[in-house]
Amino acid sequence: MGTLGTSTSTGQAQNELKENTIIIVFGASGDLAKKKTFPALFGLYKQGLLPRGVHIVGYARTKMNDHEFKKRQVSYVKGTDDPAVKSPLDEFKEISSYISGPYDEDSGFQALEEHLLSIETKYASGPHNRLFYFALPPSVFIPVAEGVKKHNYSKNGINRLIIEKPFGKDLESSRELLSAIGKQWAEEETFRIDHYLGKEVVKNILLFRFSNGAFSPSWNNRAISNVQIMFKEPFGTEGRGGYFDEFGILRDILQNHLTQVLTILAMEPPASFGAKDIRDEKVKVLQAISPIAPEDTLLGQYVAAKGKPGYLDDDTVPKGSKCPTFAATTLYIKNERWEGVPFILIAGKALDEAKVEVRIQFKDVTEGAFKDIPRNELVFRIQPSEAVYLKINAKVPGLHTRALPTNMDLTYKRQFPESKIPDAYEALILDALRGDSSNFVRDDELDGAWKIFTPILHWIDGKNGDPIKYEYGSTGPEEFGDYIAARGYRPSDGQYFWPTPHAAL
Repeated sequence: MGTLGTSTSTGQAQNELKENTIIIVFGASGDLAKKKTFPALFGLYKQGLLPRGVHIVGYARTKMNDHEFKKRQVSYVKGTDDPAVKSPLDEFKEISSYISGPYDEDSGFQALEEHLLSIETKYASGPHNRLFYFALPPSVFIPVAEGVKKHNYSKNGINRLIIEKPFGKDLESSRELLSAIGKQWAEEETFRIDHYLGKEVVKNILLFRFSNGAFSPSWNNRAISNVQIMFKEPFGTEGRGGYFDEFGILRDILQNHLTQVLTILAMEPPASFGAKDIRDEKVKVLQAISPIAPEDTLLGQYVAAKGKPGYLDDDTVPKGSKCPTFAATTLYIKNERWEGVPFILIAGKALDEAKVEVRIQFKDVTEGAFKDIPRNELVFRIQPSEAVYLKINAKVPGLHTRALPTNMDLTYKRQFPESKIPDAYEALILDALRGDSSNFVRDDELDGAWKIFTPILHWIDGKNGDPIKYEYGSTGPEEFGDYIAARGYRPSDGQYFWPTPHAAL
């Protein structure tokens, strides 16, 4: 990655946890830990990227013996080795242990402390570091943060805290959470994880923007017509409607994941690629965005189709819920670079495909011979099949002049066939171990995002208006096409088809 790769690692060498480190996973019996946290930790262990002598401790309310815990811990680990020989998976289980206890009583944290001290007696003299990972529901963030600080905070080493979203439900609850945890933990010790910031294509946006002079002159409102940041899922709530209904699609996807991508797309060049300078510029973007208005928002809710149940057919969803399962909303950044450019955030469940992408559509070429030619588009395909491609117009070979839309294609699996695309959680946990907070959400970033979204969230929570119905497996509400057209998007009439590429690669 050259000099950029070096500069993005600012502060790592002096703060990296290289040895004598325990990683404590709270919520160790839950789905998040089982499906994401432990597989990511194993991936890092297998690559030799965890600190020397690391030990992993799971903590949860569920009573399990050591064997039961380790069976659950590795149930989602892929690519295990030959059982006839001792494998990295066996070694990983050997450096793991489990403690059960409550989240709101001193006795649990005291028992955990005894266990941690027994592990640390095996470490050499020197700092004893602890990384606490909260794979927990937000309802227990505060008591666990307080209990850990009171009983489990290492007085002889570095302490770090990784917190999973959601970080509140609106501006007020977010500030309450920030304040309560901030009384116990310093901001530089706190790593708020948004796993989209660990995705390879999202991380590439920063490098793509600032290391390619060819694109810098066109990264502004003089050249760009509109930007879409889209998240699509092909399935519904599938029995998890109770949880989803409490938060909804705007809180679950738009306010955090897609807004974080927006800030990277729109930020000014940072003074350096250190964490502080990058996040300073992201905050400036958020401060330039006004709160979302209802008239700039399109809300939908899926109904039964193609043999699939509708949202309200889910027994876990409250009867008559108006919770949107599809949302499109438009943000405007009021600064010199982006004035007038719509940034359209789109997310939906039970749609026609699984896809996350950024689509930057450029303005029409000058009127004249090419006035009806398709627009250029730059697309970052975040998942699946990671890719960056530029839609351009080129002459078809032959004796006649005829333009054809085509692609300049950077499909990762074809361009980098020998490279492993890292899991987002692996990348972010490694960043936290290194003390690199560039790809984590700072407190003022969180505050800025909630200021933008809280008014529209309260409007929705007040049951103002019914979401538009759309069929399970469709592209969303029929009104969506008119919505994006009114904000400057010009469809390509099927000329620009980009398949989910190269499944065989």
